[in-house]
Amino acid sequence: MWAYESVFYQIYPLGFCGAPFENDGVPEHRILKVNDWIPHIEKLGANAIYFSPVFESDTHGYNTRDYTKIDTRLGTNEDFQSVCENLHKAGIKVVLDGVFNHVGRGFWAFQDVLEKRWDSPYKDWFHISFDGNSNYNDGLWYEGWEGNYDLVKLNLRNEDVIQHIFSCIKGWVEEFDIDGLRLDVAYCLDHDFLRRLRSFCDGLKPDFFLVGETLHGDYNQWMNDSMLHSVTNYECYKGLYSSFNSMNMFEINHSLLRQFGPDNWTLYKGKHLLSFVDNHDVTRVASILSNENHLPLIYALAFGMPGIPCVYYGSEWGAKAKKEDGDPALRACFEKPEWNDLTTFISRLAEAKKHSDALNYGDFRSVLLTNRQCIFERKTDSERVLVAINADDQSFMAHFDAGCGTAVDLITGETHDFGGGSELAPYSAAYWKMER
Repeated sequence: MWAYESVFYQIYPLGFCGAPFENDGVPEHRILKVNDWIPHIEKLGANAIYFSPVFESDTHGYNTRDYTKIDTRLGTNEDFQSVCENLHKAGIKVVLDGVFNHVGRGFWAFQDVLEKRWDSPYKDWFHISFDGNSNYNDGLWYEGWEGNYDLVKLNLRNEDVIQHIFSCIKGWVEEFDIDGLRLDVAYCLDHDFLRRLRSFCDGLKPDFFLVGETLHGDYNQWMNDSMLHSVTNYECYKGLYSSFNSMNMFEINHSLLRQFGPDNWTLYKGKHLLSFVDNHDVTRVASILSNENHLPLIYALAFGMPGIPCVYYGSEWGAKAKKEDGDPALRACFEKPEWNDLTTFISRLAEAKKHSDALNYGDFRSVLLTNRQCIFERKTDSERVLVAINADDQSFMAHFDAGCGTAVDLITGETHDFGGGSELAPYSAAYWKMER
């Protein structure tokens, strides 16, 4: 599967393009801005892009009006087709947000129900009771996602709904040649629907990738051979920044051992979760870390641990934004990409990750662990890499059995000698590939 050897780049298009929050119906070709960023994405080393919602919606993209039409505020289907074509020419795969749990109130089938009531052929597409009322005073009650009545829950056990969604996905492959889907609130989706979706997508295109948004619980409920290939690793998301802020590397190490360690009870050994330090829903990592010297290190940890790393646009140069400032702050419009030392460092991590069998597929084993330092091994039959992190402002002399005399650092290209101990510079990270 191509995704397991990829570095993802996430763009939230409506924010990225500076579109108005409310759908004003005014056609603008804003999505073409992505074309200008392709050289930056390539230079960063990302070879897959995940677009948050691009289809016609009421406001923020997750309240869909029409699954077949690119949002008017972003442009036309032809505009997006050209963007996808240019991304593919640059060797970048395209994954779209599949928002199938709910639609917006402006969704055409729901509008038909509001108008025709019992006589609408689409009344069973939703969970509706004509005996109640909503906070919109529609004279009918319907289920909204987590009580949000602007997000109308779809009935994913209705065959017509399923076939409509499948038809749209097939259209996205034919029109935009997409390579996969990120499933919004996958933890809410009907499991039978997910199984049918996997089967349908397997027949659409070879190696069509399905990743689901999940928060907590046993990820194997959704990530298995008959459902999704991957899920978002929210368990480690918190552990990543918290380990640095509390100077307690035991926290993230505990989660990684629980998920991928050598013991038989390990939950996700051999599986590939989507790793991230921030995204469009949470505080940007540069705003949540209490020590800015840890910023490169948290990326080194995220790229070195098992999983598929995903970088959120703007965060690669240290853009800041806090969740409490609202979604628009998190989903900012940047006129053009920036490049600095952090961006250069992430680009080196990306190259190391993409070309290392051990970092893509290796087992996980903890080698050395203190509050402020961690060294762990990623190993396959063909390659062994040690990921070493020193979060302290002092150098640290690490003594452990490396199993060989020298290694090459995949980040810097420099040779490392294990003789007499390994000195970790202050605020440093290394990916030591063992010399045989």
